[in-house]
Amino acid sequence: MRMKLKVIIPVLLITVSAGVFAFNRYGAGDPPGRYEAVMSLVGQILKEGHYQPKDINDAFSKEVFNKYLKSLDPEKKFLLQSDVVKLRTLETHVDDELMNGAPLELFAATTEVIKKRVAEAAAIYPALLEQPFDFAKNEKVVLDPEVLDFPKDEAARKEAWRKVLKYRTLEKLVDLQEIQEKEKGKPDFKPKTDAAMEIEARAKVKKIYDRYFERLQSKKENDDDRFAMYVNAITTTMDPHTDYMPPADKRYFQEMMAGKFYGIGAQLLEEDGRIKITSIVTGSPSWKQGKLKAGDVIMKVAQGDKEPVDITGYAVEDAVKLIRGAQGTEVRMTVKSTDGTVKEVAIIRDEIILDETFAKSAIINGEHKIGYIYLPDFYADFNDRDGASCAKDVAKEIKKLKAENVEGIILDLRFNPGGSLPDVVEMAGLFVPDGPMVQVRSRGGRVQVQSDRDKSVQYDGPLAIMVNEYSASASEIMAAAMQDYKRAVIIGSTSFGKGTVQRLLELDGFVKTDALGSLGGLKLTVQKFYRINGGSTQLKGVEADIQLPDPYYEVGERKDKDALKWDEVPKANYATWGYPVDVNALKKKSEARVANNEAFKMIKENVGTLKKLDQQKDYSLNLQTYKSEQKANAAALKKYDTANDKVKDLNITSLKQDLDRLSGDSAKLARNKDWLRLRTKDVYLDEAVNVMNDLIGISFPKLKPATSAAN
Repeated sequence: MRMKLKVIIPVLLITVSAGVFAFNRYGAGDPPGRYEAVMSLVGQILKEGHYQPKDINDAFSKEVFNKYLKSLDPEKKFLLQSDVVKLRTLETHVDDELMNGAPLELFAATTEVIKKRVAEAAAIYPALLEQPFDFAKNEKVVLDPEVLDFPKDEAARKEAWRKVLKYRTLEKLVDLQEIQEKEKGKPDFKPKTDAAMEIEARAKVKKIYDRYFERLQSKKENDDDRFAMYVNAITTTMDPHTDYMPPADKRYFQEMMAGKFYGIGAQLLEEDGRIKITSIVTGSPSWKQGKLKAGDVIMKVAQGDKEPVDITGYAVEDAVKLIRGAQGTEVRMTVKSTDGTVKEVAIIRDEIILDETFAKSAIINGEHKIGYIYLPDFYADFNDRDGASCAKDVAKEIKKLKAENVEGIILDLRFNPGGSLPDVVEMAGLFVPDGPMVQVRSRGGRVQVQSDRDKSVQYDGPLAIMVNEYSASASEIMAAAMQDYKRAVIIGSTSFGKGTVQRLLELDGFVKTDALGSLGGLKLTVQKFYRINGGSTQLKGVEADIQLPDPYYEVGERKDKDALKWDEVPKANYATWGYPVDVNALKKKSEARVANNEAFKMIKENVGTLKKLDQQKDYSLNLQTYKSEQKANAAALKKYDTANDKVKDLNITSLKQDLDRLSGDSAKLARNKDWLRLRTKDVYLDEAVNVMNDLIGISFPKLKPATSAAN
């Protein structure tokens, strides 16, 4: 598994000017096109601005070529071996295209051949699905592309498609049989024959692939998308977190970081290839207009008076990019209402703020009264000084919890992918006096210590921080700083291991003409950060003080061969917390509980089962064999589904002032109820509460910060 992270964007300047990247390689009679302009910019920026650039040469080009082929045909069901051999004659061209202004021959060649092969495959699958499959035969299909080669010829490709379609039909057939088995005995039950269900299964599979090919061959999956894929094969070969963002992706990223956007205020869900409205945000443009309702299906989206785009088969994220836009602009949607009528709805976009993306707190009552703060991202609005700030929001949550006289606070950074560097420095300062929080090294080797300069401590009581293997970047800075200061106990598993800093560069700022249109942005790795004890979090991550069984595996920066390496810098000058957390005492008690915890035992067994299943390379296409294998796998995995049933219910409640604020919005109240419910039976949060109870016990009476010897 590989995670795509939201990354740190520090407030700093890159030491190159736009003028450096002017298109001086092109003569007046031969100006670059948009793709060439992007390639020129990316090549120069990577060379001159990346923290640790690789040599852009033939060896680099070959790496890019292989990565791009994997992106272009990840399941190896379009391209033929002969195509790959032919394209490989261009595998050393990437560096010339990037640095020497050479024509984009590799991109042009791959685009031509993939379009041709997709069109051919689009004619293959319907014919294969017209005939019934024989599930009594003993044959197998290999689905892992890592052990597959590209088909040697058209016959081999057709056979590969036949087996894949047969497997997908087999999945649907077994689903239908299981549904029928459950329906037996009901008054209106009408049994279907296996032959009838096989026909229905093939029809379902065809519908899925109809939508799939419709997207591949539509304007959505056009040259721009493939070009973005091509450039990202280049940037991520430099390092995993240097990304090229087309204009819509760049805007979407900035919106996610800011926690606000300009849109219509409708929550969307993809269901059976359709984009359905699940709820309307109170106070939003959609709410004020009143024409859109929950359950409506958005069929087409148009920008103002432009031609509408059919979004059937779109992922929610792609549909959202079309619906959002600049404040004050019009978006027109063709909508099918729940009563079956089709209508066109025009809405003027306005600012939408989603509270669910921000810090949130609750109280857990039990042996002690414990405050709980959930932080999904280290968000910040870099374009608005008065915009969202996770540090300021966490400070507000702490103030609210202190007013409730909590005896300890748990900060939950699980699945938090990172975000704003200035905010994590400020947030760490809420829990310790002024001092260094993180060290940052730039390309030239210069190390800067970033410190909190506020001598006050907003919260000086018992503190625990929850992390897991998906806690990355700014989450790791926060956990590492509190661990190095001996201020908090870190609970969970070893974090992701992303120790790099990115800056988002607007490529449009490097050109002097609007003729090319928007070029998008480049999220560039410009620095590396280090703990105040000198060690990097890169690759190694932050090791939790209290290690809990992790339900995930094959996760983390170390799984990417293009990741930057671990190293260290000199230790910063800092003083540990006056009353350091006794980690060893807490660890012994937790280990004893975990060893006897049925839920954690089941989680460990489940990880073993997942590893075993992941090692399976081929799958039976025989109905009876498939069903017996699936039954065995389902029985093994079902244990994990009941793991949380072994956990006692936590008494977790929202703060009254938060409930009062939500009282006028039934949708938000419902989402808040779901948020609490998910944490009521959370084995990891349950053990964090146990650890906090222990920490409160050994920290009583309430501690005050004190100065200690420099560490």
